[in-house]
Amino acid sequence: MRDVALLPKAHLHLHFTGSMRTATLGDLAEQSRVRLPAALLDGDPLRVPADERGWFRFQRLYDAARACVRSEAALRRIVDEAAADDAAEGSGRLELQVDPTSYAPYVGGLSAALEIILDEARGASARHGVEVALVVAASRMRHPLEARTLARLAARHAGEGPGEVVGFGLSNDERRGDTEEFAPAFAIARRAGLASVPHGGELLGPEHVADVLDHLAPDRLGHGVRTAEDPALLARVVESGVALELCPASNVSLGVYRQASDVPLRALVDAGATIALGADDPLLFGSRLAAQYRTARDVHGFDDDALAGLARGSIRASRASTATRDRLLAGVDAWLATPPGGPSDPPPGHEVRAAPSATPADAG
Repeated sequence: MRDVALLPKAHLHLHFTGSMRTATLGDLAEQSRVRLPAALLDGDPLRVPADERGWFRFQRLYDAARACVRSEAALRRIVDEAAADDAAEGSGRLELQVDPTSYAPYVGGLSAALEIILDEARGASARHGVEVALVVAASRMRHPLEARTLARLAARHAGEGPGEVVGFGLSNDERRGDTEEFAPAFAIARRAGLASVPHGGELLGPEHVADVLDHLAPDRLGHGVRTAEDPALLARVVESGVALELCPASNVSLGVYRQASDVPLRALVDAGATIALGADDPLLFGSRLAAQYRTARDVHGFDDDALAGLARGSIRASRASTATRDRLLAGVDAWLATPPGGPSDPPPGHEVRAAPSATPADAG
């Protein structure tokens, strides 16, 4: 079998805090004198049922990790390591999702927080050979007016290259907030040319997906896995060209499905949906990008041609430039042209670089 870590791909669903290595979180906690729950440091992936109590535990752990990020140096370290880890797993394009609100008090405000992350994204892209762009995401837990503020901030940095904002999202508990009330923020983002990439269809089912489609006009849907429960809705998603950012490890860890084989990846692909596999929050779920492709192979029976199809879907769903897309797509073709068990050099179009000092739990 060909090495999935050498398969060029795009990573479109990775959260800023959730991208951290366990060792990095431990360092930041020590520097900030924050006592963390043992579950964040013991290397055991989070497993919770998808009810109110389960989501609360996930959010509590995520908030505890985020509370350790209190300096410009911490922001820069997280971006750099996310780029290094992605590059080591074959990602040539990372669209990292961030809400700068929580980091703003420590670095001089919202604009400063975002500009630091963007600046480091440019540097990390050059160092590690993976283009890092940003998706600015609002939270369903906050007032929709705050989402408009973030949308205006994102619009000022709109672009498609490394260190630019390519999309606007909406994250956090899908059961909170009124989707329609966030529509004005997404209208601001669309006018600036940003992709609409809200979450939807993980904790809630097809009705929520339809609500997001109706009001936020997504180009990509964060998760969207439960679209498979409604054939008519799935046909609408496919016809409209909305890509689904599927995160199998997240689905199982949050109890949406009991086991990996229950995730309807095959059904979605067979229906013609564009799929971009993502790691979501590897800090909590213990599974990085390449592991999602191994799950597709080992659990869902995807052969190398099908894995290449998933990689192509992620690249085409990205907001990368035409030149970057063409380069990565050529790399996918080269990966397939290399016989299984053949040379382990990266395929043309992507240079894979080793991630520094990752712990076994971080390696996915």
